[in-house]
Formats: sequence, C-alpha cells, structure tokens
Amino acid sequence: MIYKKVSKVKEEISAVGLGCWNFGGDWDGFDEQKYIDIVHAALDGGINLFDVAPVYGWNQSERILGKALKGKRDKAIIASKGGLLWDENRVTRNDLSKESLLKEIDDSLLRLQVDHIDIYQMHWPDPNVPLEETAEALNMMRKAGKIKYVGLSNFSQEDVAKMMTYTDVECQQSLYNMLERNTSTYHGIPLEYACEDEVVPNVLKWGQVFLPYSPLFQGLLTGRFSSGKYFSKDDIRNANPKFAGDAIDKYLDAADEIKKVADEIGRPMSQVALNWLRQNPAVTSIISGASSVEQLEKNIESCSWDLDEETLAKLDIITLPFTKD
Repeated sequence: MIYKKVSKVKEEISAVGLGCWNFGGDWDGFDEQKYIDIVHAALDGGINLFDVAPVYGWNQSERILGKALKGKRDKAIIASKGGLLWDENRVTRNDLSKESLLKEIDDSLLRLQVDHIDIYQMHWPDPNVPLEETAEALNMMRKAGKIKYVGLSNFSQEDVAKMMTYTDVECQQSLYNMLERNTSTYHGIPLEYACEDEVVPNVLKWGQVFLPYSPLFQGLLTGRFSSGKYFSKDDIRNANPKFAGDAIDKYLDAADEIKKVADEIGRPMSQVALNWLRQNPAVTSIISGASSVEQLEKNIESCSWDLDEETLAKLDIITLPFTKD
C-alpha cells in the first residue's frame, strides 16, 4: 500500500480507501458477513481509510462498519458524514443546523461503536443554515473529542473558504473520475464546483485531504458495462440520469477507448482509472467501493504499478472532452 500525507492531518492515509455505500444494500445485493470480510481484508491489505455515511443503507452501512472494526479501531481512519436526513419514504433533505448535527454525531457514534469519528464531513451544503451555525456545532464536537477533523463534501470553493474563517477544514470530498473531471451534476443534483479546475488546486494550496468519490464512475470504468440493462431494478444507479437513454452513449464510447489503452498495457481497466487518480498529487485517498474481497484485492493491486507518461498522454486525449461538462 502507498500512503499519503497532507499538512493539515497528522496521520498518513492509504492511497486507496474503502467506500462503504454498498454495505447497506443500495447497490446489487446484501450480505452482511461479506461486507465484514471485505473490511477485514482491506485492513490486511493496508487500507486505513473507510468512508461511510448514515444515509448509506439508511443507517446500515455505519452499523456494519462499526461491527467489522470491533477490536480493530486503532487501525482505521473513519470518515463519516452528517447533514443528510430522510423521512419514512426515504426522501432526503439537507440539514446542517446545530441542533440536528449534534444529534446526528451521537447517533453515528453509537452505530459505529466508537468514541470519535476521525473525519466528520458535511455531506451536502444547506442553503437554509448559515455556515457560522454549522461551524459552531462542529467546533463543539471537536472540543468534546467526538471528531478530530472537519470535512466538506460537495461544497463550492467560496463556501469552503468562508467556512475556514469559522473552523479548520482539513478535508474535501468531491466527485472526480476520468469521465467526470469538471462535471456539473451528480445523480441530477447540481454541483457548485468544477473539481479539476477549482477543488484540485485548492486542496493543494490549503494542505487538505482530498477524497475523490465515484472513482470508477459507479462501475462504468471497470469495463463491465455494455449496451442494454446494467443493474437490477432496485439498484440506486438506476437513478443516475447519465446512465439513462442516449445519455450514456458518450461515456460508453470513451470507456471503450480507455479499455483499449488498458489492454495495450496489460492492466485491468479499473486499475488504470484508479491510478489516473492516485498519481495526481492532489489526491490523498480514493474512495473505491468493493463488492467482493477479490475486487478489493484488485483495487489494492493498483498501488503496485504506475501509469507511464506515454499512457497518461493517451488517456488525457480520450478524457479531455470531459474537462467540460
């Protein structure tokens, strides 16, 4: 495993992390013991960053991660989130109010069975709550020892800079992969940042942890997609407009070209996509999911080799159109 270090965080962080969204059954299938085995294999493979959120699996992902880390807490950097709530119909809403966040942190700690969360990230901006109020809650959590570091996910860079006047911000998490370099939407939700043009230079300037999410474009960059139906009817990826109708065609065409490059160098396409991110000096840890131990091991294996300059140049030609949405 390769480890990276930024100035704002004292711990070294594994270049490949484990995203735990699928642990709650939002993606194809549910198998609690399999997910626990994946966490244990991740620790054995040198992964120390685990990214989770209450909304993943409607509280289940946090619960399973906590169960898996029982007795192994000292080996893990837990990055969870707050500020995204839901009703009985699982309709989500943003709430970064002080009252809500102070309740959320305690609920997350109980599910995770830990006394603190290492990186506590605000999942989405909440235009109805002043940043000062959110920062007040975060400062209270930090003072109480319930969190170590603050992260902002999907925030505009203007709001990140403003938040930094109220509290330290040690981490940013943003949508970033080879085919979503400066994309303006995620699952139809507008994004208020251009990742490559804005977030990437800022995390370097500010010495922050940067956690790109969806590094494999929800599986598209694994090479397993083809024309036709891709997921079961209950899979959350069906809600992604980029995978609907003709919208997916431009992504499939680009993925085919990336696959050709991967075949030329004799490497799995998924590892090419992960290394394209890992070799960016701004990227700290890649939030990569895994549906099996075997898939996890392939993700970890990506750290054993590098893309050379010639290959990077070929990939840049293919993905250059995706620097504009």
